[in-house]
Amino acid sequence: MSKANCKASDAKVVSTKPLMPEDARWTKLVLSTYKDPLGKQRTWEHAERATRPEGSSVDGVGIVAILEKPSGPELLLQKQFRPPVDKAVIEIPAGLVDEGESAAESAVRELREETGYVGKVSEVSPIMFNDPGFCNTNLNMVHVTVDMGLPQNQELKPELEDNEFIEVFSLPLKDLYGECKRLEKEGYAIDARVGTLAEGIELARRWKL
Repeated sequence: MSKANCKASDAKVVSTKPLMPEDARWTKLVLSTYKDPLGKQRTWEHAERATRPEGSSVDGVGIVAILEKPSGPELLLQKQFRPPVDKAVIEIPAGLVDEGESAAESAVRELREETGYVGKVSEVSPIMFNDPGFCNTNLNMVHVTVDMGLPQNQELKPELEDNEFIEVFSLPLKDLYGECKRLEKEGYAIDARVGTLAEGIELARRWKL
């Protein structure tokens, strides 16, 4: 089977085992000792990424890529298998920041590499922490508009790494909340960044913001 015909939902975890700290390449476990607001000393177990470039304030970027279509704006999404949850996950394009690279530069590069699309950055969010009770991983959400009229956005040529199997698709922004529910029923996991964006759109609609 060629890589182009692979589906994220066809992957599966075949085994798990404990990972020794000296063998960990991407993460490390940490025990922090801190004082609470009353001055009592406590401890907290958490994880840290081991890959943040020196001088960078973030680990990576999430990319809110909007395809400008005559029928209305569509959000670019991906299906990618994630071993920690043993499911194909509905995600936005994302990636780690390279050394000396800004969040905006990283977003444009990652978008091109993962999807083939060329986009223009319109906004960079404040720094966001993915799961601060568990790890220190953080990112900027970068808003990118994709002009579908550009020649380079007609015949897409992603530059995926050997271990990357990514299915790219898009959905109308106005339908995102309902589509997340539908995709979950089909067995997909919903990445929190996608779900939060969908929830925000739904709240804005319900409260007429």
